[in-house]
Amino acid sequence: MKVAIFFGSKSDTDTMKKAVDILKEFDVEYKAYIISAHRNGALLAKTVKQVEADGCEVIIAGAGLAAALPGVIAGLTVLPVIGVPLECINPGKSNGLAGLDALLSIVQMPSQIPVATVGIGNAKNAAYLAIQILAIKYPSLHEKLITFRQKLACEGEANGGLGVEL
Repeated sequence: MKVAIFFGSKSDTDTMKKAVDILKEFDVEYKAYIISAHRNGALLAKTVKQVEADGCEVIIAGAGLAAALPGVIAGLTVLPVIGVPLECINPGKSNGLAGLDALLSIVQMPSQIPVATVGIGNAKNAAYLAIQILAIKYPSLHEKLITFRQKLACEGEANGGLGVEL
């Protein structure tokens, strides 16, 4: 397994599945876990040690509100951790700060324990960043990433540029 994906609640599944879709597109092995840093810290610590032992190389962690999960994981491992701040949606209740609370919680890690952080709800970018990290070590993944970026550039040229009529 190259990437472990953690998130604290089943309600985050739809957002975090977007990371899975990108990892699958690039044929990157992954395994996902739903474990709350607040509700089950002992299981989280045990699972982080297990994913390390299983050969995990990058961790993606999504969390909302206080968003402790990415930071707690970063404190348990020296593997790169990518945080995905999540917007909590509670029908009929306050939605907090629309994910801004989670964003600030994740980016404000103490010195020496960093968590790379993507935009609110942007699990896709977390997967792309994980792929970039892995591409340093894996030439075949590096080539896939170059091909993907070239395709993006070609699509951009075909769809943009000066003199576009609207």
